[in-house]
Amino acid sequence: MSKYIFKRILSLIPIVIIVSVLIFAMVRITPSDPVAVMMKGKKITPETRASIEAQFDLDKSYPEQYICWIRNIFKGDFGTSFHYKQPVLSLVSSRLPNTLQLVMMASLLALLIALPLGIVCAVNMNRMADRVLSLLTLIFVSAPTFLVGILLMLGFAVKLGWFPVYGAGHNFVENLHALFLPAVALALNMVALIARITRSNMIEQLNAPYAQTAIAKGVPLRKVVMGHCFKNALIPVITVTSIQFGGMIVGAVLVENVFALGGVGALLIDAIKQADYPVTQSITLMMVVVFLTINLIVDVLYAAIDPRIRLDA
Repeated sequence: MSKYIFKRILSLIPIVIIVSVLIFAMVRITPSDPVAVMMKGKKITPETRASIEAQFDLDKSYPEQYICWIRNIFKGDFGTSFHYKQPVLSLVSSRLPNTLQLVMMASLLALLIALPLGIVCAVNMNRMADRVLSLLTLIFVSAPTFLVGILLMLGFAVKLGWFPVYGAGHNFVENLHALFLPAVALALNMVALIARITRSNMIEQLNAPYAQTAIAKGVPLRKVVMGHCFKNALIPVITVTSIQFGGMIVGAVLVENVFALGGVGALLIDAIKQADYPVTQSITLMMVVVFLTINLIVDVLYAAIDPRIRLDA
């Protein structure tokens, strides 16, 4: 297993390098002048521009800027924000708790709802419960996350007043309360997709010869479903869950702005608006690394569930 994990980690290195180059290039080709943004429209003398560009390595060629950025990352330095004049790492660290709580709460809600929902639909295939739940999941999987967030805010925060309209709480309990609606908005799309995948794979397993034989021999349906079919249906579910979890990190950017949570997503959007190169490229690279790490964990889980995977690798 350790050899398999080592090979998978090595395979990620060229991906990270290529993605870092793409991120760096895309940030630089945006039609913006970071020096002008930093000066907030004030008149800039050539000497002032040259001084600012030298301070932030903007006077160097693009390849030199990229090498400086990567070299500093290996030293634990992600650069200094053009807009906030603070180290990027400290900015991200101050915003990270809200984003992590939001994504973890949304993921937990999604799994707790989606897996039982998918199993219930599979066991009651083509019955009323299956049709109603399948229709609901189809609606949720098609609805944009930001739209769901706005509707939840209007209904449960503005009209009913059960939750704060925007912002995070001042302590852990208040924060959980404030994050509940954003987490639901972020989770619903994931609930719908995981439930549908779970339903599809559970139906396939329930119709398999081993499950039909067990049912014919009088084995209780609950034991067949949870003891045999569910485990065999897990790999496709894990695949979708990992992809959706990575997508949640991107979706959190929209949800944080709708609910004004002030997390990493909101920081990223502000950085894009302000042409803040260090913040934009560092947060984007961090998101990519997190996504790749999730995929690595999923691959290891695959290998643990089915040893044939690591033998074929």
